[in-house]
Amino acid sequence: MGAYNRLYGEPCCGSKKLLTDLLRTKWGFDGYVTSDCWAVQDFHQSHHVTKTPEESAVLALEAGCDINCGCTYQSLLTAYRQGMLREEFLTKSCVRAFTTRYLLGIMPGQSSEYDSVPLTEVDSSQNRRLAKRTAEEGIVLLKNDGVLPLDPKSVHTLAIIGPNADSRHALDGNYHGTASRYETISEGIQDYVRDHGLEEKIRILYAQGCSLVTPSEEPLARKDDRLSEARAAAELADTIVLAVGLNEFLEGEEMDQSNGVGSGDKDDLLLPGPQRRLLQAIADVTDGTKKRVILCLMAGSDIDLSFAEAHFGAVLDLWYPGEEGGAALADILFGEVSPSGKLPVTFYQDLEGLPAFTDYSMAGRTYKYTKRPAQYPFGFGLTYGDVAVTGVTALDPEGEKTETFGAGKDLILQVDTENRGEKTGDVIEVYLRITDAADQKDLNWSLVGFLKAFWEAGERKTLRIPIPASAFLTVNEEGERVPEGTVAELHVGTSQPDAVSIRKAGKCPVCLALRRDRTS
Repeated sequence: MGAYNRLYGEPCCGSKKLLTDLLRTKWGFDGYVTSDCWAVQDFHQSHHVTKTPEESAVLALEAGCDINCGCTYQSLLTAYRQGMLREEFLTKSCVRAFTTRYLLGIMPGQSSEYDSVPLTEVDSSQNRRLAKRTAEEGIVLLKNDGVLPLDPKSVHTLAIIGPNADSRHALDGNYHGTASRYETISEGIQDYVRDHGLEEKIRILYAQGCSLVTPSEEPLARKDDRLSEARAAAELADTIVLAVGLNEFLEGEEMDQSNGVGSGDKDDLLLPGPQRRLLQAIADVTDGTKKRVILCLMAGSDIDLSFAEAHFGAVLDLWYPGEEGGAALADILFGEVSPSGKLPVTFYQDLEGLPAFTDYSMAGRTYKYTKRPAQYPFGFGLTYGDVAVTGVTALDPEGEKTETFGAGKDLILQVDTENRGEKTGDVIEVYLRITDAADQKDLNWSLVGFLKAFWEAGERKTLRIPIPASAFLTVNEEGERVPEGTVAELHVGTSQPDAVSIRKAGKCPVCLALRRDRTS
């Protein structure tokens, strides 16, 4: 899919350099290319590199954009009749598009394995169980001062607070279907308490606390009209689940018509103002007490969690957990399931040091290039267990021990592990750096392999993680992958080998050094 923006002065969906020279000729891609929705229309309406729909359609098709998400390609026939477009470009795109349909088995007279899936499989009990397990394994535990898992015997009054606590919109995120039933955070916790016969032992309180983004929940009400109920619930409770974040209307695409406040790119990493005031109110009630506060973030991107880190006992990132999100969270809160998710993005301390939004260089961006300590690093995530890597051995493709890399050979890492805590799932991650490669002088470590596994309490397990030969190549200024350097350091553990991850996780990955095979 081509992007909306311009690169090297050309709209990406109309760039021969990107779609033909690079993608097809250099990289050998033989599928079809589609535009992002209405991106071709942007040529004449926003970029102003063309003047008419016909000119935009011709520019995109000749550059290698086969399918248009939008209506601009309706002008192709007019452009052809006016002599603006050669038939060979139409033929190329049709061949690519229909070849894909044929390979998928969806041309007339063909049958696909997916044709036999009945409508009753949509939202079936089996798939709802899968949705719940997916949510459970995707939730990331960022902080835990011993608050979690909750012991039902110690919980007497539990307050569920926050604008996302009973929100279906905060379950789905952007681009979604519609489930037959949703389990919000509030519903999931209340159902867990009921199903485990705890209704007479655990009193549940609920308070919305604030609007997601507007100063008041009711149009005619005063600012922060839901804050007093949140304070009252927090004062009565010994355990507080605080659900904040964003939803699809705030994190949708730019100018999403369903959004009244303007979705798209964020101005900063902060929660909306009403939610920051809610967090402060809860901290005012709970700081210096023995009240357990678990902050649950529901968002699809990096959010500044420094306040929660400083004031609350546990922090969970739920993302947009789907139809069974509330049920999945309840099982994690009460220890039925150990969280095992890892951050797929870097949570920065702030925007300082990041390039301008219009700067496409990588300096300072992502876990590979950042020079400042992260708030929560890429790949980070805690569990209720304590999985440690106790040994690492490199094996060649024949399974023999090796101390070298290169010569185009794949490697297998044999990783010895031990769970020194409770039953858990966790991810073993492998990070690589060619320490003496000139092309990696500005790079941190790169994730080159990972494997998710599950351990019983006290279980020892040996895992094998494949590392492709391409992982040991570096990328030069021309974008070519080349062999550089002589020493590769592999760090194997449950996080990155950075100082923040080591401090927060309380353990250090195991380092294995390999030398380049002199024959390579």
